[in-house]
Amino acid sequence: MDYKYIIQLLERYWRCETSLEEEDILRAFFSQDNIPAALLCYKPLFNYREQQSDEDVLDDRFDDRIMAIIEESQPVKARIITMTQRLRPLFKAAAVVAIILTLGNAMQVSFGNGAKDTISSYDGYSMPEIQKGNSVAMGDSAMVDTMKQSMVEPKVSVDQPIIK
Repeated sequence: MDYKYIIQLLERYWRCETSLEEEDILRAFFSQDNIPAALLCYKPLFNYREQQSDEDVLDDRFDDRIMAIIEESQPVKARIITMTQRLRPLFKAAAVVAIILTLGNAMQVSFGNGAKDTISSYDGYSMPEIQKGNSVAMGDSAMVDTMKQSMVEPKVSVDQPIIK
C-alpha cells in the first residue's frame, strides 16, 4: 500500500499548512491498528487527545467541593484607623503647597535681580554691590518726622554743655 498522501500531509503539518479537515484525516489514519513501521513514531502525537480525554475526567463531587469553597464567607475584620492616617492626605497637600511656595519665592528672587549677575561681575578686588530692596522703614511716617526734627537746629541754653 502507498502512503504518499499521508507523508505529504505530515510534511504540510510540520510547516503548519494543513487545514482542520486534513488534521482530522491524520488523526483517523494514526488511530488505526495497521500503520507502517516508518510512520509508527508519529502515532502517539495524533492519538494523544483520545488517550487524555479518557484519563482526565472530573467527577461530580469536584463541582460540589469548588462551590463549597467559593460560598464560604470570610469574616470581615475591622481596621483601626488612627488620626495621623486620616490626616495623611492633608499633610501631603500641605507639603506640596510649601514646596511650591518655596520654589516660587526662589524664582522670584533670582529673576528679581534683573540681568545683572553679581557673582560673574566680581573681579576679586572689589566687593560686589549689595542690592537694597524696598525698605519698610523708608515708607514709615515716624522716620520722616524724626528726620525733619533733626534738620531743625536745637536751641542751646547756656546751662547745658555742648557735647560734640
